[in-house]
Amino acid sequence: MATAKKAPAKKAAPAKKAAPAKKVVAKKAAPAKKAAVAKKAAPAKKVAAKKAAPAKKVAAKKAPAKKRTPNAAFMKPLTPDAALAAVVGATPLPRTEIVSKLWAYIKKHKLQDAANKRMVNGDAKLKELFGKPQVSMFEMAGLIGKHVK
Repeated sequence: MATAKKAPAKKAAPAKKAAPAKKVVAKKAAPAKKAAVAKKAAPAKKVAAKKAAPAKKVAAKKAPAKKRTPNAAFMKPLTPDAALAAVVGATPLPRTEIVSKLWAYIKKHKLQDAANKRMVNGDAKLKELFGKPQVSMFEMAGLIGKHVK
C-alpha cells in the first residue's frame, strides 16, 4: 500500500520538481533519496526529448526531395500546323518545348504587355495563332492545343 501512495505523489510533484531537487542535492541526501531524485528527473528529460523530436522529424521529411517524373502526354512530340510553325518551327516538339519556344518569341519581340505582364499582345503571327489581338498567359496554352496534332 505504501507504493500506491507514492505513485500519486509523483504525479502531483511535476510542478515542484526543480526546487526539491536543488534542496536534496544541497543537503547530500541518503542514497535512497538520490535514486528517488534520479527517477523524478528522468521523466523531465524524456519530456524535453519528446518536445525536440517533432522538430527533427519535420527536418527529416523535407530532406528527401524526390524528382518529379514528367507526364508522358507532355513529352509526346506534336506536329505544329502552319500558323504555329511560323513561330516555333515545323519540327515535331513536345508540348512543353512548344510553350517554351513561344515564350522565347514573345520575349524576343517584347510582346508582353508593359502594364499587365500576364497579358500577351499579339503581332501578325500571334494574332493568326490566337485569333484575337491580346490573350492571357493562362489562355495561351489552351489556344496552342488547337494548332498541334
